[in-house]
Amino acid sequence: MRVLVYPHAMEIGGSQLNAVETGAALRDRGHDVTVISRPGPLVEMARQLGLGHIPLDPKSYRRPSPRAMAQLTRLVREEKFDVVHGYEWPPGVEAALGPGLRLGTPVLCTIYSMAVAPFLPHTLPLLVSTDNIRIRAEKAGFAQVTFVEPPVDVRANTPDFSPGSFRADFGLDDRVPLLASITRLTPELKLEGTLAACQAVGAIVAAGTPLQLVIAGDGPARAEVEQAAAAANARANRTAVVLTGQLKDPRPAYAAADLVIGMGSSAERALAFGKPLIVQGERGFWELLSPDTAAVFQRQGWYGIGDDADRDASAMRLEKILLGLLGDRTAWPRLAEFGRTMAVERFSLEHVAAVHERLYLAACEAARPSAARLAGDVLHTGAGLLRYKVQRRYQRWRGTAPSQDFNAVSTILQQELRGERAPAGGAR
Repeated sequence: MRVLVYPHAMEIGGSQLNAVETGAALRDRGHDVTVISRPGPLVEMARQLGLGHIPLDPKSYRRPSPRAMAQLTRLVREEKFDVVHGYEWPPGVEAALGPGLRLGTPVLCTIYSMAVAPFLPHTLPLLVSTDNIRIRAEKAGFAQVTFVEPPVDVRANTPDFSPGSFRADFGLDDRVPLLASITRLTPELKLEGTLAACQAVGAIVAAGTPLQLVIAGDGPARAEVEQAAAAANARANRTAVVLTGQLKDPRPAYAAADLVIGMGSSAERALAFGKPLIVQGERGFWELLSPDTAAVFQRQGWYGIGDDADRDASAMRLEKILLGLLGDRTAWPRLAEFGRTMAVERFSLEHVAAVHERLYLAACEAARPSAARLAGDVLHTGAGLLRYKVQRRYQRWRGTAPSQDFNAVSTILQQELRGERAPAGGAR
């Protein structure tokens, strides 16, 4: 098959990194895979992995873009692509209303955000990252939703990977346990936990227990994280929290760590490296991955929602988990082995690429929806997008617009706190 992969961006980040790496794994299975995208650091990675790359028209950056729809349609017609796979809602909409609608080309869309945009076409096959999201999307009327855990390259991310001089490069003490957080510093979804982690580590070190935290990543919330790190270091009366900024290759940070906190793809990579993992969420959620808690994360993903939005309470919960781990290091090898085994068996690139291949073949063989169903989808998506754009403009006018709306705290919490949690026994 000729597959056109369309990530929503190409800076270092979980969704787009998964798109590129899965594309390479599909290429290894004998398919011709090309990436179309904006510019960004991952373009070079795509080329190094042997994938073709087509630049997205620079005039298409406002989303969704009729220019992008036209470019996708032209490419599919001229280059004879069999399948278009968009990652996140803007590429999904543009591919569905472009080559999907105009040419009848099979289009799929992966959603790694924590909520599915309601205006996506209901006939568009979706791949989502948790079983809870699958159940909610099906209840919302989406016809085909598949739960596929985000992939991780278990050969490139391995316990044998050398950290090199990572600790020395960032002034980290080789004799002190290292807790790592490899994350985008964004106001939505992750900031609450990152600030609580700084506070927890500052308190632990101030009380006399050796520990250091490295935060690898960058983003619009960096200034707030820097303030929290400075407060933690002042409380500890030493450098307990270090920020590295964005790393072109984050693997040395994982490899150098003794323990990792994270959510989503970052959590999975920590498991591939064989590191004990504390899963981060919102409203004070922190949970150590163990055989006793693994089923929870298979259902809800590498994320969770607690019952207390107070940062002091969140920091204290994390502090308790960390002190338990620091007080019993004999548990670390068992937790590391458990996590590595899970990574290899459940979300290796090879496994996920095989699942994608099956979905592509099924999409190519499926009958095209009726004209009436397609017309209904166009009306549904158009009206939904109009409401979304008006709401976003109003939020920007008020200064309340989140930068990642379908990963925004309110989007997920409103579902969860209204009692819309998916049933615990949902089928995979």
